[in-house]
Amino acid sequence: MGTFSKSSRGGKRGTSSSSSYASWASTVGMLLFVAFCGCGVYMLTSSSSSSLLSTSQSAAAADHRSSRFVLKDSHPSIEESQIDESTTEENVKGAEQDETSTISTAQSRSGASEDDSSHNQNQKEVRGGIESQSQIEHDTENTVDEEQNHQQQSQEGSAQNEDHQQAEASSEQIQNTAGQQQQEDSSQNEDQQEEQKQTDEQIENNDQQESLEHNDESRQQKQLEKQMEGDRENENQPRLQQEEHESHAGTQIEELSKDTDSRPWETQAIHPQNDTEMQKEDDTNLRGHEWDLCNVVAGPDYIPCLDNEKAIKKLNSFRHFEHRERHCSDESPTCLVPLPKGYKRPVEWPMSRDKIWYNNVPRTKLAEVKGHQNWVKVDGEYLTFPGGGTQFIHGALHYIDFLQQSQRDIAWGKHTRVILDVGCGVASFGGYLFDRDVLAMSFAPKDEHEAQVQFALERGIPAISAVMGSQRLSFPSKVFDLIHCARCRVPWHAEGGMLLLELNRVLRPGGYFVWSATPVYQKLKEDVEIWKAMTSLTISMCWDLVTIKKDKLNGVAAAIYRKPTTNECYDSRKHQSPPMCEEGDDPNAAWYTPLKPCMHRVPTDDAERGTKWPSVWPKRLTTPPYWLNSSEPGIYGKSAPRDFKADYDNWKQIVMNSYINDLGIVWSKFRNIMDMRAVYGGFAAALRDQKVWVMNVVNIDSPNTLPIIYERGLFGMYHDWCESFSTYPRTYDLLHADHLFAKLKERCSIVPVVAEIDRIARPGGKLIVRDEPAVTKEIESLLKSLHWAVNSTFSDENTGILVAEKSYWRPQKFSSSS
Repeated sequence: MGTFSKSSRGGKRGTSSSSSYASWASTVGMLLFVAFCGCGVYMLTSSSSSSLLSTSQSAAAADHRSSRFVLKDSHPSIEESQIDESTTEENVKGAEQDETSTISTAQSRSGASEDDSSHNQNQKEVRGGIESQSQIEHDTENTVDEEQNHQQQSQEGSAQNEDHQQAEASSEQIQNTAGQQQQEDSSQNEDQQEEQKQTDEQIENNDQQESLEHNDESRQQKQLEKQMEGDRENENQPRLQQEEHESHAGTQIEELSKDTDSRPWETQAIHPQNDTEMQKEDDTNLRGHEWDLCNVVAGPDYIPCLDNEKAIKKLNSFRHFEHRERHCSDESPTCLVPLPKGYKRPVEWPMSRDKIWYNNVPRTKLAEVKGHQNWVKVDGEYLTFPGGGTQFIHGALHYIDFLQQSQRDIAWGKHTRVILDVGCGVASFGGYLFDRDVLAMSFAPKDEHEAQVQFALERGIPAISAVMGSQRLSFPSKVFDLIHCARCRVPWHAEGGMLLLELNRVLRPGGYFVWSATPVYQKLKEDVEIWKAMTSLTISMCWDLVTIKKDKLNGVAAAIYRKPTTNECYDSRKHQSPPMCEEGDDPNAAWYTPLKPCMHRVPTDDAERGTKWPSVWPKRLTTPPYWLNSSEPGIYGKSAPRDFKADYDNWKQIVMNSYINDLGIVWSKFRNIMDMRAVYGGFAAALRDQKVWVMNVVNIDSPNTLPIIYERGLFGMYHDWCESFSTYPRTYDLLHADHLFAKLKERCSIVPVVAEIDRIARPGGKLIVRDEPAVTKEIESLLKSLHWAVNSTFSDENTGILVAEKSYWRPQKFSSSS
């Protein structure tokens, strides 16, 4: 504009030939300069785009969080991350004024998820996450193509003196050149010949400068391409060392040890590498293990140890429901279970107690057979649960209150806290007991009533697939405050009462057995015969028939029995039938242990477990059991009562200070939780204020602490993680594994265990692993090959922590060996 301004002023002084020539020359120079500046402005977007990728990478790495256990809950869906080209160019043009906007645009262009839209709406990802190497290469190629197109357009628009080198000059230097030109134009003499001379010299200088700039940019581009090529060649190299410029923020956490005193320890976030380095490792991990779908008849409902058709076909008899018991193969499967068609993230608690998505459990048999009894009904895209059952068609809450009115000492939620529901159906009884502060372990055989346990778990109600057949239930002795059986068709009186004797084993001395079945109140011939046999058996077992009450609303009655608290009745029996168990028989042995038609004596020593009733709930949750011997060491080396308290204090601190606030977990969305290696149940106890329930699993090769867990008003079961767990797929929102895998590796491969975790966890569910750093690294690699999102990793010298989230990804092919 300075050139135009001076030319106008010169026109006012005269019309001589020299002035005309000067005016003409000035006009030509001015036009050339305008074309030159127009090219530079146009190339602003091209040069900004070419540097956009590297800018976003370095900014993402610098923005990575370094505070302890901090995760970002900002996982955009596909719709949120997609932007149109016009928006992208506007952000690019404003890069120098708003760097944050440029970074956001780059992340949006390169971070689109590969999962379907329903999955993306539920996923969470951490800021500064790993980008795909293929996406980086794709974006780079697109950027190069855009630059070439801009170059061609620039060459055609700039005409005579612009060549290919001038078109690729950087925007910042062009703007600086333009500024210099303006300053020089403003200071030129009014003499037109001198002005033209200076203009020509400036253009020539600019040409030389742009040539140098182009050569420098070309070298940078070649270096970038060479670096990316080297990245692809070295993508299998291990993660680089932590960067010194990242901040270190540690958190003191009380960790129990075998020493007398607790040992404080510190965790530090693993420092991030740049995106290229992280992606190289990610690609390597994704190729570390290949997964196939399970090719089995059970399909999406596959439970490996219960659906082993080869083993079931070899059974000689189904008399004791052997075909419903566990039959695990020698090698645990490593295939993945497919998702049901139309599967959705489960309805959240407490709404899930009343309705679930039909597509998640697409079964209608129970609705057709039991719909009139208010078990379950089909309602459009939902299955609804009115809260009824065969014995309480007018609702579970009325029935629950009826039982307490029949025997006041039951005292739901105070005296009675942990119960066992046999033949649970869809578990409405256990589901509504939560309103009375009672925890129910519900179980039923798989598919006896078409996925009734699957209904229960989908609703957010505790349940396992199990059967009373030829083996003991996977629970310790003397742990349940009450056992309930509402019209369960179990032949209690058959074979010397072997099945009822198993209930006697797990029932706490002084505990109640509630039996509301047709033999209690109907007078049909078959019912009368069963009642007589049941009466004879319970008397010989020294059970006291406390009361028989009839519920007029439901038209049913319940018989309530009580287990003795002393051995007087056992010793005074005329006929020792059923017999007392041998002294060497361990009543707590419950893993693949055959049923025995005998009874164990009631403990009489005040220091023995079972001689006293636990403290009233919730005091029992934090009170060390009276039978913990202070002269004996606990699991972590302190005296047993101190060990118990220290474990609870430790988990309370970890849960409240880290898990609740810093792991990026929205606890209100979670309901079903499993502690894969519970010790005293401290993790579950620390979650008391959350609206969740925890299945505490005590490993068979670990000290038997499961009775302690029941004593404090929690529940769990024995299990061996070298085998499949007895639950349906997609039934847990969160799995917690504290120092499980390092010890498990001594006995079996952890690959099938990770596949089992993938089977049990719901899409969108979480896994928290605390273990040796090398072990958590191995788990991380396997999870990435499963397309789990590894949200965060932390470690110190002794302990690593991993937090991951299951995706909706499933492989495309079926396994040939399933």
